[in-house]
Amino acid sequence: MMTRIRDVRRAKGLTLAEVAMRCRPPTTAQTIGRLETGMRTVSMGWLNRIADALEVDAAELVTLPERADIDVVALLGADGPEVPTQPLSIAPPNPAAGQAAVRVDASQGEYRAGDLLWLDRVGPDQFIRSVNRDVLAPRPVGRFAFGRLLAAEHGKLHILPMAAGQRQLVITDPAWIGVVRTIIRPV
Repeated sequence: MMTRIRDVRRAKGLTLAEVAMRCRPPTTAQTIGRLETGMRTVSMGWLNRIADALEVDAAELVTLPERADIDVVALLGADGPEVPTQPLSIAPPNPAAGQAAVRVDASQGEYRAGDLLWLDRVGPDQFIRSVNRDVLAPRPVGRFAFGRLLAAEHGKLHILPMAAGQRQLVITDPAWIGVVRTIIRPV
């Protein structure tokens, strides 16, 4: 099994030691290095521990034969585009279980018509962790509220819609919300 542990770790700007300390229970940088290079076999247990440490799904750490990676041909930095110093590739987005999507048909706030938004569905126990993020919240009769989550307290969500001039909405006891995770923007 080919892993992408090194690619994901580097993309997140983490050292071997930082990933090792984030593992539960903590391990050594040497162990992470051996797992990255294939010097040590990566079990499902290790894959899940490292995925948790990197805050990604375990599937994002495995190279699947049917999923083609995309070559990175330039790095766009403060001084403009530069050629990578070593070969890099990225995997196309991989949907996780429970995700939902929103298609933007009319521009609102930062989002443009044509954008596709991938959402992570979260339950009430995680609402507070989603404050200051863009969310989709179900409302009665099959409607939704979309905007920035300002507060989550006592079963009430305070959402500021994206469109200019709209007033804050208060949603009571939704079963779930979708938190914007990824934007796919065609050009």
